[in-house]
Amino acid sequence: MLTFGFGRRAASYKRGDLIFHDLERLRQIARDVGDIQLVFAGKAHPRDNDGKLLIQRIVQTGRSLAPEIPVAYLPNYDMCMAGLMTAGVDVWLNTPQPPQEASGTSGMKAALNGVPSLSVLDGWWIEGCIEGITGWGISGDGQSDDRSRDAESLYDALATSVVPSYYDDRDGFIDIMRHAIALNGSFFNTQRMVQQYVLKAYFS
Repeated sequence: MLTFGFGRRAASYKRGDLIFHDLERLRQIARDVGDIQLVFAGKAHPRDNDGKLLIQRIVQTGRSLAPEIPVAYLPNYDMCMAGLMTAGVDVWLNTPQPPQEASGTSGMKAALNGVPSLSVLDGWWIEGCIEGITGWGISGDGQSDDRSRDAESLYDALATSVVPSYYDDRDGFIDIMRHAIALNGSFFNTQRMVQQYVLKAYFS
């Protein structure tokens, strides 16, 4: 079953629940295009009440989607679990409110493991996304708090690109996994970053 992973600090601007914006549309995609399941993880800061409420919404909504769409929220998120998730899922999901994504290192880690991203075009994904080659982009609307536009772009990507690729074009999906390693993994890493700093900042 096509497995999506979402693992990062639980903060409201990261919008972990964006995929639940239209539950009937999500069920329709799973029913008509291909089965999907979602794995979430992440802790909220102890004083971040909005983040805690976000976790509660994801858990409660996940229960309401059963059994059509399995949803799991893994407790006690840590570096070990992050490593397992970024290597074990099929697609890495990232849906922040633009332009608030600082970088997006979880997606970079996923790419090193051959896991392509389905992400809002913010942070590193503006540079890293080659549509249908290294993953897929979600057209984020950074001008308002209206989530419907971003959610619609997310559902369109799921229905027309991501899910069909996984089930109907296995070789093509594997090529995207390879490109995630070859293109994203080879460039978005600390070795390249430090080398670039040295050559362009310190020695220029």
